[in-house]
Amino acid sequence: MLSDAAVSRPERPLLGQVLANAGVLLGGRTANALISLAYMAVAARMLGVQMVGVLILVNSFALLIGEVVKFNSWQTVLHYGAAPLSEGRRAQFQQVIRFTLFLDLASGLVGVVVATTAALFAGHWLGWGPEHAHAAALYCLTAGMLTPATATGILRLFNRFDILAAQAPIGSAVRLAGSAAALVLGVSLNVFLFVWALGTIVAFAYVTAACVLELRRRGLMQGFTVRGPLVAGLPGAWRFAWATNFSSGLDTAFTHVITLVVGAVVGPAPAALWRIGRQVADALAKPAKLLIPALYPELARLRTSHGEHAMRRLALQVGLLGGGVGTLLLLISATAGRPLLSLVLGRAFEGAAGVMTWQVAAAVIGIWALPLEPMLVSLGRPGDALKVRLVVSAVLLAALVPLIKAFGLAGAGAALVCAMAGLAVGMFLMLQRNAAGAPAAYEIACAEDPARAKRNP
Repeated sequence: MLSDAAVSRPERPLLGQVLANAGVLLGGRTANALISLAYMAVAARMLGVQMVGVLILVNSFALLIGEVVKFNSWQTVLHYGAAPLSEGRRAQFQQVIRFTLFLDLASGLVGVVVATTAALFAGHWLGWGPEHAHAAALYCLTAGMLTPATATGILRLFNRFDILAAQAPIGSAVRLAGSAAALVLGVSLNVFLFVWALGTIVAFAYVTAACVLELRRRGLMQGFTVRGPLVAGLPGAWRFAWATNFSSGLDTAFTHVITLVVGAVVGPAPAALWRIGRQVADALAKPAKLLIPALYPELARLRTSHGEHAMRRLALQVGLLGGGVGTLLLLISATAGRPLLSLVLGRAFEGAAGVMTWQVAAAVIGIWALPLEPMLVSLGRPGDALKVRLVVSAVLLAALVPLIKAFGLAGAGAALVCAMAGLAVGMFLMLQRNAAGAPAAYEIACAEDPARAKRNP
């Protein structure tokens, strides 16, 4: 449980807390990036570009369905759980967890049904043939385990970023070990699908078990039951959950949907180049992007204690810091991308270098703007973020196929850059729209709550 001192700490240490948590995640993600490149290199050299493309398309499809259908309920945990946790209201905190678990279980079941059905009967539209349909459908059973959202939200709220940092490396280590075992079992696409699915299952089990143990250690499992009210006393909970879910689902359009569209339009081999370029680009941009999950819990705490002005100051500091790091990484990608791809994956994958530069440029734009959406969500305005994503995603998806047909992978890269720029501008305008009324609203709140005014002179 958070102490009063922790809730009312000054703004400068909050940036330090964000950086500390991001640093812990960076350690895990750095290890994961290296392990991921290793198992991708094994798959690339064993299967070749064509089969790696099919493997990537199946994985991207499972991720797409899992992330679109799955509620982004970790945000609901932070938004509605921060205050009850800090104030010792265990029953209400448990109610928040009960609600988000219901969201996770229901949406996970829907995701599994949709993904497996589509994999069986629509694979020829998605980039793999009927000979891979049953293996793809079995792989899609993991769609419900791709995002342990409630557990992630709880661990973030507890500042247990050390546990979360180990999740991805554990899953990747299983994939790497399994890829090595493929030398003994026999090199085939089905073996690699099984190995990748096993990595997802192990990582999910690890985070779930760690979350339960952490709840028990803090005495928050006492009296918990799955039966009881879901949203009573949680105003706007359903609206908040649906808005963050749709916004997160649209964000997926910038990753897995583009991979699938590339595969459908120009084939599995270019899709493999796109996905590998994106994976390297994400690895380069990851140090700055890790500020986002570290930022959300601090904004949730500031919302309940210090108000919007302090949230804006922290968001500005994070944006400037992340943008500087991201720009440096863009320069590294532009100069060293081709030799890096050749060294790790082989000369056949050098063709991903050009589009990778576009992908890193898009990521850097997102890094400069990274505090904007967390600010909107933390202020209880996920609907505004959703509106921006709806408009930008619609334009992107409408333009994507013609651009790919006309310019190939470079067209997809340019579309991604323009989309990220549109998101940044739209989120900023939405955030500024109500900025003028923020001081007056804060003064009214302080008049109604003198203790808050005393905390924030």
